[in-house]
Order: sequence, then C-alpha cells, then structure tokens
Amino acid sequence: MRFEERELKPYAEPVLASDLKEGSVYFAVQYLDEGMLTPEMEALIFIGMNLGQGDVGQLYFQDALSHREGIRYGSPNVDRRALFYRQSEVEVSHIFDYEHALDALMGCALRRREKGLDATPR
Repeated sequence: MRFEERELKPYAEPVLASDLKEGSVYFAVQYLDEGMLTPEMEALIFIGMNLGQGDVGQLYFQDALSHREGIRYGSPNVDRRALFYRQSEVEVSHIFDYEHALDALMGCALRRREKGLDATPR
C-alpha cells in the first residue's frame, strides 16, 4: 500500500470554532510531552454551543462511542459511560477535522523519526 505524498505545513491547522457542525466527528490531538513526540487522539462529536445555563462561548463535545450508543447530553440515560467536554471557543487549537488530524500525526511521525524513535528498517 502507498499513501499519496503531501506537503505538511510547519504548524497545526485546527478547525475554527465557527466552522464546527453539530453532529459531526472531530479529532482531539494532544501530546503527552513537551517535544510533541507522544500523541494522544480521541474521536469526538460536536454536540453544540452554550448548552449549560449561563454559558458564553462554550463548545461541547462528546466521546464518539457513547454518542454512537445513543447517549445524549441532558437525557435521562446519561451515565458514567459518556464523556462530555466543555471547551472555550477560543481554546480549540487541539480540535481537527480528519485530514488535519492526520497531518498533525504525520508531523509527529517526522519529529519522532528525527529523534530516532520508532525507526523502521526500509
């Protein structure tokens, strides 16, 4: 298998809060270290804005698995199996659409290669 070649930008391109669509899947890509060599990615569903009383500029996301199982924010069947995240609309630099999450992970792969981590023989 071969993946098409692509030019990666030297910076991440997260989704803009204004471009989020309710019910769509996004990916939170965060790093567990300062060198951005250990990524963590989670599939999230954008479920809306300002869902809590008195909220201003708050974005809400739900883990994709519980959303797929039919659990919804504020419904009586919400239990500990569902994870909901509230994030300020100005702090979504870790939320990506699929293609840009892939770019972020490929950038991580290149950083890891430069550091000699996960080197695979060719």
